[in-house]
Order: sequence, then C-alpha cells, then structure tokens
Amino acid sequence: MTKPNDNIGAKDFILASGSPQRRRLLEQIGYLPKDIHPADINEQVQEGETPLRYIRRIARAKAEAVAALCPNENILSADTVIVAGQKIIQKSADSEAQTKVMRLLSGRTHRVITSVCLIAKNGKISQRTVTTKIAMKHLTEQEIENYIASGEWVGVAGYKIEGILAGFVKKIIGSYTGVIGLPLYETKNMLNGIGIN
Repeated sequence: MTKPNDNIGAKDFILASGSPQRRRLLEQIGYLPKDIHPADINEQVQEGETPLRYIRRIARAKAEAVAALCPNENILSADTVIVAGQKIIQKSADSEAQTKVMRLLSGRTHRVITSVCLIAKNGKISQRTVTTKIAMKHLTEQEIENYIASGEWVGVAGYKIEGILAGFVKKIIGSYTGVIGLPLYETKNMLNGIGIN
C-alpha cells in the first residue's frame, strides 16, 4: 500500500489500482485517494465470457479483493479493455505480438470499455460501465514500425491514447478519460453519491 503525498487534501477512499494514469485523472478533478492499494486477482478471461461481462467482473473482483483487506473503507476500482469485434486485446508480450494488434486496429473502429466499481463503507456496491468508440486511420507499415519502436505500448493493453497514437485517431465517440482508464464524470458522480465531494 502506498500513501499519496502525505494525504494532503486526500478524499476518503482507497484506489484499488496501481495505474498512474488513474491516479493522475483523479488528481485532475481534485479527488486524490487517501491510499492506493492495487488488487491482486486472476484476470484471465473465462470461456465464453463476453468483453462486457469480463470487464464488469474484473472491476468488481478488484474492489472486493481490496475491501476484504481494508474493511470499513470506501474502495474504488476500475478496469479497462480494448475490444476489436468480440476479441479482447491483451497486453502484448513482445513487439511481434504488438505489431499484430496494430494491424488489427488499423483502419477500423474498435471499442474501449472501462468499468468502475465502488464499494462503500456500508457494503453498498455501485458500478458503472462506459463504452467508447475509437475510429482509427489506416496505418502504414512504417507508422506501425515507428509506433512499435516507441515502446509506448509496453505494459498496457493495446495502446495509450494520450501518447503518440493520438495522432492516428480520427474520431472518439464517448469518454476520452474512460479510454485513458477512468471515466471522470461517472466516477465523480459515484463518489458524490456516497458523500465524497
């Protein structure tokens, strides 16, 4: 567990994610968590599981895992997945795998789904799931090669929208912050709903 900046101005909730992007997004709207406690769960896709069911299950499982370790606390978790058709894009193990991902996304519209789960101190669970459509330009082999060489994709599933790849996005329909990893409008409303303002 890590404590952000001596908890100055922190809000009464624990973030069940180690994502620096999620923390930065929360800070952006003045909602710094009082603690960060990444969840350690099995994130394997179950047989026959749709992307929507998968992402909702994982986000809730993360919140529940941290709630079990930190009783009587407000727990906020989130998980994000990129989906092409019904195929869930996982983190690439190497540049060859990421090249295949970029070719798959090139010239097509795909979805980015983020599910946010909040477990309140009283045990009440709320969850919101946001789907955003991303229209990607047709990528040349040189553009793909340059993107792979940048290394921006390492450690993330698919890509980071706030990086080099933003120059290839023709249109976003939905939540930009949801694509980064946390839809701020929905998240703020959820926190407000349990009295965290």
